[in-house]
Amino acid sequence: MCLYKVFLGSVQLPIAPQKIQMKINNNNKTMELVNGSEINFLRSPGLTEFSFDFLLPHAKYPFAVYPNGFQPPEFYTELLETLKVGKKPFSFSILRTMPNGKVMFDTNMSVSLEEYSVTDDAGEGFDLVASVKLKQFQELKTLVNTVVQQTENVIVVAEEKVRPAGKTIPKTYTVKKGDSLWKICKAQLGDGSKYGEIAKLNGISNPNLIYPGQVIKLGTS
Repeated sequence: MCLYKVFLGSVQLPIAPQKIQMKINNNNKTMELVNGSEINFLRSPGLTEFSFDFLLPHAKYPFAVYPNGFQPPEFYTELLETLKVGKKPFSFSILRTMPNGKVMFDTNMSVSLEEYSVTDDAGEGFDLVASVKLKQFQELKTLVNTVVQQTENVIVVAEEKVRPAGKTIPKTYTVKKGDSLWKICKAQLGDGSKYGEIAKLNGISNPNLIYPGQVIKLGTS
């Protein structure tokens, strides 16, 4: 049995979606030639899209999870609205673990909330069902053109991508109320799956047991 944890930004969904559809888009272009045949121009992949439904429980069910305490459905609908109108990308994370705590693999991607809807179905009692569509966010990168070869009639130009300066990673982090080792690694290191590595570095036998005020080492240098 595989256990799933799904995060929108730093907020974990109380009940993981039963199904998440991931659509891998492409930008290939097909053109028809004069003789009726077709050719295909292969281009860089397009942006990935995610779509899924998830339950917003009105009661504290034993199978739901609330890392920071029970929150009513309104908390999550307000979160969706904030993400939609904020015009800023946020992290979308899926953490997959085995019952023994071993991490299988995870999905961490910067996305935008394209659209969402909330359904109030009598068949679900007082609970709500939210449907969301997310799209991968790609930061705009500056291209610098460099002339690498020039002849009388031909100029060869190479495009060099200039990436923004990387985020400075702190050496330590002091645990705050509501933190988890996964959330700390995601926020500070950009990869929540490193929580096992950081737990080992700090001699933490159970990654789920950390406490406010505890100083966590995030690197050896």
